[in-house]
Amino acid sequence: MSGDVVNLRQFRKRNARAEKEKQAEQNRISFGRTKAEKSLTDALNAKAAKALDQGRREPSGDRPDEAED
Repeated sequence: MSGDVVNLRQFRKRNARAEKEKQAEQNRISFGRTKAEKSLTDALNAKAAKALDQGRREPSGDRPDEAED
């Protein structure tokens, strides 16, 4: 019944380093884009929004019971 002796301070520090590295990896994915990639994404989003708005139907105004969205 002999187990390995573990230094809790070192164990906690090791876990903290692992958590920081995990957070850093997520940040690299989220924020590590070039300016060109960001502008491309913005342009694609604007194009999609414009295409969506082009298909929007405006109320004709003839029928007052029509609800506006």
